[in-house]
Amino acid sequence: MSTVETPTQQALRAYTTLRLGGPARRLVAAETTDELVSVVRELDEAGEPLLLLGGGSNLVVADAGFDGTVVRIATTGWDGETVAAGQDWDAYVAATVAEGRGGLECLSGIPGSAGATPIQNVGAYGCEISEVLHSVEFYDRRTKEVGTIPAAELGFAYRTSVLKGTDAGVVLSVRFTLRDDGRSVPIRYAELARTLGVEVGTRVPAAEAREAVLGLRRKKGMVLDAADHDTWSAGSFFTNPIVPDDRVAEVLERIGEVVGADTPVPQYPAQGGVKLSAAWLIERAGFHKGHAGPGGRVSLSTKHTLALTNRGEASTADLLALAREVRDGVRATFGVTLHPEPLLINCDV
Repeated sequence: MSTVETPTQQALRAYTTLRLGGPARRLVAAETTDELVSVVRELDEAGEPLLLLGGGSNLVVADAGFDGTVVRIATTGWDGETVAAGQDWDAYVAATVAEGRGGLECLSGIPGSAGATPIQNVGAYGCEISEVLHSVEFYDRRTKEVGTIPAAELGFAYRTSVLKGTDAGVVLSVRFTLRDDGRSVPIRYAELARTLGVEVGTRVPAAEAREAVLGLRRKKGMVLDAADHDTWSAGSFFTNPIVPDDRVAEVLERIGEVVGADTPVPQYPAQGGVKLSAAWLIERAGFHKGHAGPGGRVSLSTKHTLALTNRGEASTADLLALAREVRDGVRATFGVTLHPEPLLINCDV
């Protein structure tokens, strides 16, 4: 094992972008792939409760912490289109753009590690990991073997894959299929196209797309900045809800009764239904930017209603109370239930 830190040295809040979370019984940092496989195998054989920790950007840990061993995936580096699971994601995206490769530029500025991106099919500004992923190198905790899983077998859907919500194994590295002409994927997100001054569907230099995305994310408090409490978050806390086909008419009618029948409702085609904007629903349910939770210790971001933020002295309990208030308010107003996007450890909404 590479490094062991006791709870008295550091609570898990030091490893999450929310800066929340109690202590773990033990924390181990694995700095090589061989180390990572070895420590997970040893802990499994010992029957030790195990939590894998990457960049901590999509994680909500209870104030009570985790009664087991946290394995921090600290592997770094990349070789062209293959990147280690623990590598800082945005640093890798920046490198691919600088090297003249296109494909990841619209996913710039997303905090966290590379290994987490296929697990929840990370997406932003009209792009998803599933569109550029080739395969993942994976340690299977059931067979105790290392193998490769092609993208086609990962069961990708909106913000999910077959790897999400399971402890079946560990992503060791990720391989992408990127363009080598230095140009972006077609720009599909209208806000990004307007920022770039191009028509939807246009390809632009990848570096230009990256800078535009970073600018948009900064305005929404979605680029990490230790001095800005709006970035003390887990990113978008709720996923955009998908209303099944058999409920679409009912839900849209109810929304119309609240906001006015002539008010356009942002909606997008989705498998088996229609995807609505969680941020739009939250605001129309009466929760505006900066809406405060318990004691003002947490609030919706002052820049983006989808981010629940720690204002500096919050607890996880404070955050969850705010999440419940927003979820219940949207459900009471529109009959639509929002679901959290982050992984919740030893806690629930």
